[in-house]
Amino acid sequence: MKVFSTSIKERLSQLDFVILACAFGMSAMSVLTLYGIRDQYAGGSRMFIIQSVSALLGLALVIVMALFDYDAIVSKLWLPIAGVSVALLVLVKLIGTNPTNDPSSPQLWINLGVIYWQPSETVKMLFIMSIAKNIDLIKEKINHPKSLAFVGIHAVIVIGMVIFINDLGSALVFMCIFAVMMYTAGLSLWYYVGVLGAAVVATPYIWPHLGYYQQMRILAGFDPTVSEKYGYQPLKSRAAISAGGFWGKGLNGGTEYLKVPVATTDCFFAITAEKFGLFGALIYMLMMTVLIIRVIHIARMSRKDTGTYICAGVVAVMIAQTTENMGMCLAMLPVVGITMPFLSYGGSSMLSTWMLLGLVESVKLHNTKYYFEREKA
Repeated sequence: MKVFSTSIKERLSQLDFVILACAFGMSAMSVLTLYGIRDQYAGGSRMFIIQSVSALLGLALVIVMALFDYDAIVSKLWLPIAGVSVALLVLVKLIGTNPTNDPSSPQLWINLGVIYWQPSETVKMLFIMSIAKNIDLIKEKINHPKSLAFVGIHAVIVIGMVIFINDLGSALVFMCIFAVMMYTAGLSLWYYVGVLGAAVVATPYIWPHLGYYQQMRILAGFDPTVSEKYGYQPLKSRAAISAGGFWGKGLNGGTEYLKVPVATTDCFFAITAEKFGLFGALIYMLMMTVLIIRVIHIARMSRKDTGTYICAGVVAVMIAQTTENMGMCLAMLPVVGITMPFLSYGGSSMLSTWMLLGLVESVKLHNTKYYFEREKA
């Protein structure tokens, strides 16, 4: 029973401003980098404007989302949210396109006229919300096969649709989200060992059925010298990072990043590292680390298990995408088209990442325990 209401000003004062400061700092690095390359790329000024507007709009959305009770929304609407997730992915399959108009590239965007929208970025947030409630419903018997089937079917449908639209990079992120959220809920490690073992056994049978392009992308990710064609992007990206040295070439300096294909999305970290050096890269990693630690703290303090699972899903996105993108740029992991949170160019990516923080802030703001209120946390 909630006996007292608080003003919007009082509620907003409870926001985690450390998280917001880190997110704003990383977004500012992205916008500043785009400003420095606006004359080197066709449409560079437009990219700078879109990224700036997306960051500011994302900050506004965080504040709005924080005011809504995440638990009330998720508890009542988790099934419709799951349905919308699938519907959006079906829509991508039906009318999806690519900003480059290259029919051989994945058609993962929807042309909204002014901008291109990538629905799979939005679906990450919807997936976390719906899966969090689904897990909450079976948490008491999470290691029972029937419980796993209940939540597993939900996850497989969404992840399967992401694979169906040929967004393999995002599919890996969705798998990480599901694995981390289930582990947070208490899933036995033996299940993870079993899945890993099955993957190892199945690899020799799956490998011959992969396309040549997919095989070379994977091999070049671990050894870019294996193919001049498929290793070109990661090698040039690594060269740009190396050229930055410790302090970087400056906002208007650097030339190596111009040799990196699709640098503004796949390898934006390489541009930032060349301009701001290892120092700038460490600043980004420090802000991301602090943000992740703060989200984990909110997860631990949440009085609702659903809130804990949501925060765990957000942490999974941040760690998975940061690690994979950095590995891509350093020629240590396969290039799978995953963006760097708050850094890579893209309105959809920027907005969706800020909206994930909106969920976290909602968990933070709705963590007050009222007198005479009893609930099973």
